[in-house]
Amino acid sequence: MQLDETAAPGKVGMPANVAIIMDGNGRWAQRRGLPRSAGHLAGVNRLREIVRTASNLGLRSLTVFAFSTENWRRPDYEVQVLMRLFRRFVVREVDELDQMRARVRFIGQRDRLPADLRRTMAQLEMRTARNPGLVLQIAVSYGSRAELLDAMRAIAAETAEGRLDPEAITEETIARHLWTAGVGDPDLVIRTSGEMRISNFLLWQSAYAEYAFVEECWPDFTPERFREVLEDFAARERRFGAVSAAV
Repeated sequence: MQLDETAAPGKVGMPANVAIIMDGNGRWAQRRGLPRSAGHLAGVNRLREIVRTASNLGLRSLTVFAFSTENWRRPDYEVQVLMRLFRRFVVREVDELDQMRARVRFIGQRDRLPADLRRTMAQLEMRTARNPGLVLQIAVSYGSRAELLDAMRAIAAETAEGRLDPEAITEETIARHLWTAGVGDPDLVIRTSGEMRISNFLLWQSAYAEYAFVEECWPDFTPERFREVLEDFAARERRFGAVSAAV
């Protein structure tokens, strides 16, 4: 598989940077007469497989939407289950992630997470910080509007302190202040479960991304299906506002 290295119009090959909205765990479980927690557990197991596949394919980055700022509105019991599963994933996968030379980053409002979980996340980030392989970016307690608001406040503070000329603010300035700074914008955003919305995910970063909305709920999104979606992307033509090469 050939990864996309440019942002030029035309056929671009396989994506280098992929983002996934992992949706449908609860519905997957309910359709099987299982508690929603069983769907979340199946979703964690699926994530393990997809990360391994992304690394094997040579993707530059994979950003996954694990828990949104809006998910805090769910019942307390479900939030507690999700936090336990998230902690279990971080603890259990650290060795394999390090062995595959993946670099792990967490983006989102960390101050809303349990203190012990924040410490575990920081330890994983530190352990994998120098790894040269896949960048696995996990969005937890994440919302894109909150991210943009945080960036705007930081830029406003710099201008008020005289460290930044307002006339010098560019798109690159904003990108540097986002939680995703240093990681390439997604070429492809995938959402599972048949829902066709972006749910406050990477609003700035996905301005020119291609989208794939697939019917499978996240626990049914197999590595084989993942490859199919990537291959479908490779057949598309990205113009970035330019004229089609065929024209």
